[in-house]
Amino acid sequence: MKIAVTSASGQLGSAIVKELIEQIGKDNVIGIARTPENAKHLGIEIRKADYDNRQDFDKALQGIDTVLLVSGMAEPQKRIQQHRNVIEAAKSNGVKKIVYTSIVGDAEKNAFSPVVQSNRQTEKDIQNSGLDWCIGRNGIYIEPDLEYIATYIKEGEIRNCAGDGKCTYTSRAELGVAYAKMLLEEKHNGQIYNLVGEPITQTQLADYINQVYNTRLVYNPVSVEAYATERKAALGDFIGTVIAGIYEGIQSGANDIRSDYEEASGRPHKLPVEMIKAVKNN
Repeated sequence: MKIAVTSASGQLGSAIVKELIEQIGKDNVIGIARTPENAKHLGIEIRKADYDNRQDFDKALQGIDTVLLVSGMAEPQKRIQQHRNVIEAAKSNGVKKIVYTSIVGDAEKNAFSPVVQSNRQTEKDIQNSGLDWCIGRNGIYIEPDLEYIATYIKEGEIRNCAGDGKCTYTSRAELGVAYAKMLLEEKHNGQIYNLVGEPITQTQLADYINQVYNTRLVYNPVSVEAYATERKAALGDFIGTVIAGIYEGIQSGANDIRSDYEEASGRPHKLPVEMIKAVKNN
């Protein structure tokens, strides 16, 4: 059985590849990357393909039984067609099953909603493909908060517009475990799973970071408008708006959802403090 993983050079793709190698060995895992050199460290066969190029995927998916489609990073409308390039190539090349990394979130009510909508459209495209399929809806990764920790320490606070809203954080390593099972086990076919952990507030997040990193961070909420202005100034309009929309979604409860992680992976999701320790020690 040959499994291909798109965006293998990215952090999520790499985590899934590593988990698959442990389960089925290097010879059965193929990485697909726009820039193959960036995925060489994985030690598997890497095939070149760009989401914008359907012909690339016609070559890259030859001899593949199952493909993992990692959601692209382009703006929402462009992303839908990019994903269709992979789905159509999978159908044409005899791929039997497609697994997709979607996201949790509200498709209607905030600045992150257009990204959620584009993911929901790809979910529909996959369900209508005629292939076996399984979809994971990823929670918010905890890693970016920990990558940002130097800034938090400098400012003495975590500041955003999530308020008292709860977020079911996950990590790329936890997702790697779940997606490997979803790719390998037929019992997951036709399922959509919320791949999320325990719901926590930003105040709890600050407390857990303080425990693990011996810091003294506090959480301070700001308005959605103020946070959007701040993030756009720091990150540019598109990414700034998306990030603010994510925290607006947390505030309104879009990320306080039931977890299907144990059903997908066969084990309980790690607790937030365990994930923070794992990232720190990695």
